[in-house]
Amino acid sequence: MENVLKDLSPVIQLLIVMASFSMLPFIFCCMTSFLRFIIVFSLLKSAMGVQVPPALATVGLCLILTFYTMGGVFQKMYEMGSVPYQKNQNLVMAINEGSKPLKEFMMKQTRESDLAFFVELKRKEPPKTPEEITIWEVAPAYILSELKTAFEIGFIIYVPFIVLDLVVANILLALGMMMLSPTIISLPFKLLIFIAVDGWALIVQGLVQSYN
Repeated sequence: MENVLKDLSPVIQLLIVMASFSMLPFIFCCMTSFLRFIIVFSLLKSAMGVQVPPALATVGLCLILTFYTMGGVFQKMYEMGSVPYQKNQNLVMAINEGSKPLKEFMMKQTRESDLAFFVELKRKEPPKTPEEITIWEVAPAYILSELKTAFEIGFIIYVPFIVLDLVVANILLALGMMMLSPTIISLPFKLLIFIAVDGWALIVQGLVQSYN
């Protein structure tokens, strides 16, 4: 495979690189820590029953946290990718080498059962070393693992807010205020409790530490 990549003409290499640039949004959203951050914050807003912070602010926070948690990975990708490019000006080889730190990051966050499923589905014989597993075999397993982890965190976040909604609903029912929406009454208490426990700091710190 490496020999084939080396034999490609510079024009074809440039076309491959341009095509890969079109996949950067997909790679960033689905193959980094951004996926877990955006899902958890979306579930948090849904659990609280609010539309704030706005989507733009939420995405911006997720972007900043992604660069913070993956700064070392991005640095390694640049360093490993720049070596073959400076040596022989081979863009394809630079992308191939530069993607290895990203694959290692995803493998650390991927459940073995998910990775085994996608590897066994594509290969007749199991790989002897992790280096034989390609990034495109790791990517779907990583996405599946991140979705499960994010929803587990979201469930934990949801529980106290659901309990508060039930308490407020029972109180309103006991007072005979059945026409009054429990969500409207419970929202100030949700915000008060969330502020009292410093909820944003707890969630952000927990998410960041989950990648260490």
